[in-house]
Amino acid sequence: MKRRYFILSSFVCGSVVGLSWKLGNTKTLIEGTPTAVNPTQIVSVPSTEPLLSFISVADTGTGEAEQYAVAKAMTRYHEKHPFDLALLAGDNIYPNGEIERIEAVFEKPYQRLLEQGVKFQACLGNHDIRTQNGDLQVRYPGFNMQGRYYTFRRGPVQFFALDTNKSADWSTQLAWLEEKLQRSDATWKVVFGHNPIYSSGVYGVNETLIKTLTPFFKTYGVQLYINGHDHNYERTQAIEGTTYLVCGAGAKSRPVKSSEWTEYSTREFSFAALDVYADQIIVRGINTQNQVFDQGAIFQS
Repeated sequence: MKRRYFILSSFVCGSVVGLSWKLGNTKTLIEGTPTAVNPTQIVSVPSTEPLLSFISVADTGTGEAEQYAVAKAMTRYHEKHPFDLALLAGDNIYPNGEIERIEAVFEKPYQRLLEQGVKFQACLGNHDIRTQNGDLQVRYPGFNMQGRYYTFRRGPVQFFALDTNKSADWSTQLAWLEEKLQRSDATWKVVFGHNPIYSSGVYGVNETLIKTLTPFFKTYGVQLYINGHDHNYERTQAIEGTTYLVCGAGAKSRPVKSSEWTEYSTREFSFAALDVYADQIIVRGINTQNQVFDQGAIFQS
C-alpha cells in the first residue's frame, strides 16, 4: 500500500495550511482551529484547487433532529468549502419510502443547499423500496435518478449508482455495469449503492457482493465504493485497489467496530466530504460539531 500523509487543513477562506505534521489525538474544526483527527494518518493535501468537490451521506430520511443536525453541518461546510454535488446512498425516506414525506425528510433539511444549486444524486435503499418498489423516488426530480441504476460524469470522475437491493434485476444491472465500466475513460471511477461490501458495523462483510461486484472493481479500476445501510462512518484501506466508505450516520447511529482493513470508524452522526485531484482523492469525515474527525487519501490503483 502506498504511503499516506496528513496535513492540517484550514477552511477559513478555503486555504490550506502548508505545514505537514503527525498528530497524536486531535480533531480539526472546519474553521481551522486544532481541537481531533485520525492519529494513524499523515495526508499531504495539494495546495491547488480540487478538480471536483462533493459530499456523501446515507440513511438520512427520518425528518428528526439528528438529520437536521447533519444537514446543518453540511450547510456550514458548504459555506467554507463550496460543493455542488451530494450523493445520497439510500434510505432516503423512512420508514417505508413514502414520497409524501419528501418535504420533511429532504426539501426542508437541505433547503439552503438546494437553493444554492447543490445537486443531489440518490440511489435506493431497502426502506425506499417498501412503497411501490421505490418507483416514485426514481421519478422524483430532486433525486436526479436516471433509473434504478445509472451513471453520470463530473470532470475527471465517473459515478455509477447501483440498486443493491435483493429485489434488483441483478443480471441486467451487472451486464450494464460491466459495459459502462469498460467503456469509461474517466481518471476516477466511483460506485455508490446502499448496501455495504466491507463493513465493521452491524451488517458486516457482504460475501455475496464481494463475489458479485469486487471482480468488476478490480478489473476496471474502481477506486472508491460508497454506501450506507450500516449507521456509522467507516473508511477502509484500499482492498485490491478499492477503498470502501460507509456514510450511514446521516440521521441514525449504531455501534461500529474496527477490522484489520479499517482506517477509521465511528458511530458519530456525520457525512463525508471528498476533494478530487489529478492524483488523489482526499476524504474527510465531518461530524455535527463541524469537526474533521478523519482525513485520508485515495490514490490511483
